[in-house]
Amino acid sequence: MSKLSRRWFFEQCGVGLGAMAMNALAAANQQPHFAPKAKRVIFLFMAGAPSHLEMFDNKPQLAKFDGQLPPAELLKGYRAAFINPNSKLLGPKFPFAKHGQSGAELTNLLPYLSKVVDDITIVKSMSTDAFNHAPGQILMNTGAMIFGRPSIGSWVTYGLGSESKDLPAFVVFSTGKKGPSGGNSCWGSGFLPTTHQGVQFRSTGDPVLYLSNPAGVDNQLQQDSLESIKRLNQMKLDSTGDPEIATRISSYEMAYRMQMSAPGVMDLSQEPKHILDMYGADPAKPSFANTVLLARRLSERGVRFVQIFHEAWDQHGNLVKDITQNCKDTDQACAALVQDLKQRGMLDDTIVIWGGEFGRTPMVQGGSDGRDHHPNAFTMWMAGGGFKPGITYGESDELGFNVAKDKVHVHDLHATILNQLGFDHTKLTYKFQGRNFRLTDVHGEVKRAILT
Repeated sequence: MSKLSRRWFFEQCGVGLGAMAMNALAAANQQPHFAPKAKRVIFLFMAGAPSHLEMFDNKPQLAKFDGQLPPAELLKGYRAAFINPNSKLLGPKFPFAKHGQSGAELTNLLPYLSKVVDDITIVKSMSTDAFNHAPGQILMNTGAMIFGRPSIGSWVTYGLGSESKDLPAFVVFSTGKKGPSGGNSCWGSGFLPTTHQGVQFRSTGDPVLYLSNPAGVDNQLQQDSLESIKRLNQMKLDSTGDPEIATRISSYEMAYRMQMSAPGVMDLSQEPKHILDMYGADPAKPSFANTVLLARRLSERGVRFVQIFHEAWDQHGNLVKDITQNCKDTDQACAALVQDLKQRGMLDDTIVIWGGEFGRTPMVQGGSDGRDHHPNAFTMWMAGGGFKPGITYGESDELGFNVAKDKVHVHDLHATILNQLGFDHTKLTYKFQGRNFRLTDVHGEVKRAILT
C-alpha cells in the first residue's frame, strides 16, 4: 500500500481539518447579541491588592476596636494567607470625608478622585475566591484560578475584534515596581486564537522591542522580506491548515503597520500642556500618568481593550508610607482619565475599571502597620459605558470583613462588563476539548442595579 502524504490528507480527506481550522479563525469576531452601551475598555489594574479600608470603606467600628481581637465567630473557618487570623484589629489609618452631590466617602489619599466621584460607580461589596496574588490576579483577569484560560481582554477582542488596522486590539502596560504576579497569563489568549492575546507595550522608546529597523534595512527591503516570508507561511498554511500559521502571517503584517503608526501614538509631546498637566504627565519621565494618557490615545485610535498593571499595592507592612506613595503616583491620572474621556465625549462608550485582585484584612500584620490579603470583601470602581454614575453599591460588615449587602463576585463583574459590550455572557463561548467555555464558566449574574 502506498504512503499517503500529509498534503493529500488535508486537501482530500472528508473530515476537512484544515477547513475547520480556518473556519475557527473566520468566526473569531462575533456579532454582539444586543445593542452595546460601550465599545472599548480601559482597565486600571492595581496589582497587589489596595486596602479598601484605607481608601473607600469607612469603618468607625474598626477604629473603635483598634488593637482588640476580632469576634471569635467572625473568624470561624477563616483562612488567611500569611497571618494568624487571631491577630488584633487595625483601625483605618486615614480620615474619611464625603464628596460630591453623591456624598461618596473617600479618604484624603484620593484628592483628585474625590472631584469626580459623581461620575464613577463605587462597588464596596466585591468578593473573590483566591487569597494569594497569582491565582487572584488570574481569576480577576480570566475567570479561573488556573493557567491557560483566555483573559477578559481576549474574550472582548474575540467578540468585537479591533477598530484599528494599524494597532493591536488588546494592549497591555506594566508600570509598577515589577510585573503582575500572575505573569503573562493575565493577558493571555488561552485556547482562543493567539491573535486575541494582549500585546505588551513599553511606555518609553519603541513601544514594542525591535519595532525600528536596524541600520541598513530600508522600507523596500523590509517589504520584500515580508512578502517572501508571507509566501512561505502561506504555502505552509495551505499544506497544514494550522490556524497558528494564519496568526503568524497576521502578526507580521500587523508589526509592519505598527512601525508606521505606533511611534506617533506613543509621542506624548503631541498633547497640549493643559492635558499633560491634568494627568500629571511628563513626556521626558516614565510614569503611571504617562501610561494612562497613552491608554486614552490608544483608545481614541480604535484599540478595543487597554490594561495597565500597576504592581505596587502589597502592603503587609509599611502601610502608611507605601499606600500614600501609591496614591500619589496614581490618583491624579486615574481621575484625569475619567474627566478627559468625558470632555471628549468618549466616556459614554468607554468602560473604565479600577481595582486589584482582592482587598486587605481588618486585622494587623507587620507589627502595627500592615494588612494581609483578604478576598471576602473589597472595593472597586467603574466609570462610563452605561455604569450608573454617582452611586455607591453594596456594603461590607461593620469591620469590613465580609460582604453584608449586594455581593458582587468576580464572575458577576465579568458578566456585567460583557453585558455593556453587547454580549450575553452565557452565549459568548468557544468550543475547546469537547465543550463550550466562557469567561464566567458556569457562574455570573449581570448586576443591573449599577447600570443606567
